[in-house]
Amino acid sequence: MTVSKWLEANKWYVAAYCVVIGLVYHEIITDMVSDWARDDNYSHGFLVPLVSAYFLWANRKSILEAPAEPAGWGLWIVLLGLAQLVVGSLATEYFTMRTSMITVTGGTIVYLLGWEACRRMLLPLLYLLLMVPIPVILYDSMTMPLKLFVAKVSVQGLVFFGYPVLREGNIIMLPNITLEVADACSGLRSLMSLIALSVAFAFLTQRGVWKKWVLIVSALPVAVITNIMRVFLTGVLAKHYGSVAAEGFFHEFAGFMVFFVAMVVMAVIGWGLKLGEKRHES
Repeated sequence: MTVSKWLEANKWYVAAYCVVIGLVYHEIITDMVSDWARDDNYSHGFLVPLVSAYFLWANRKSILEAPAEPAGWGLWIVLLGLAQLVVGSLATEYFTMRTSMITVTGGTIVYLLGWEACRRMLLPLLYLLLMVPIPVILYDSMTMPLKLFVAKVSVQGLVFFGYPVLREGNIIMLPNITLEVADACSGLRSLMSLIALSVAFAFLTQRGVWKKWVLIVSALPVAVITNIMRVFLTGVLAKHYGSVAAEGFFHEFAGFMVFFVAMVVMAVIGWGLKLGEKRHES
């Protein structure tokens, strides 16, 4: 029996399962969506389920033709996901609670449809992990080193071009103004959004596995370098035009432009990888 025929024979059970999952995870999903709306670091979360659904739809023929061969190991994966939910709830640890939803879904697919069907749905399933905000302790542990690095390199750039500047930690001191490299300028916010976009971009545009990884891994240096440029240019403008160049509208606009430039750079990298592919084929 194929997945298509299995779904046709069990459509009401599938609908009932979706209702049960919706009831169990309703509060967890609602809380996570609130995080997407409240915290700019995770605003890309709104796009992740849509992209995941597109991956599922784009691969629907292969999935529906897969053999439906239930595997008992799936039940253990479901139990692992439920254990995640219980432990996360007892510890009020949101990342564990939220990712348990994906573990339970993956386990259910294996239990009811088998490993092959799960393998063909692996990309949309794992992509959903990108919608889950990372633990605060992990976020903070990555933000400070990134802020210090961005501040250090930006100041070196200012010194190279002859600007009188001092740095203390993530504080940049110019003669007329003192700037702080805040969390938003660390590059981590851009990095998380860029990774979500680069994964989708890689699987939509690249054929080779290594090319997909090159594109995905490129998100890290691109996010950091573009934020260094942001801090450097903010320092230059603040030196000449004062605080107006480092606050309010101009600061927000600079953040938008940095992300736009980062996306353009990722698109150029993707185009370069495709160009090499076409030359190889010709």
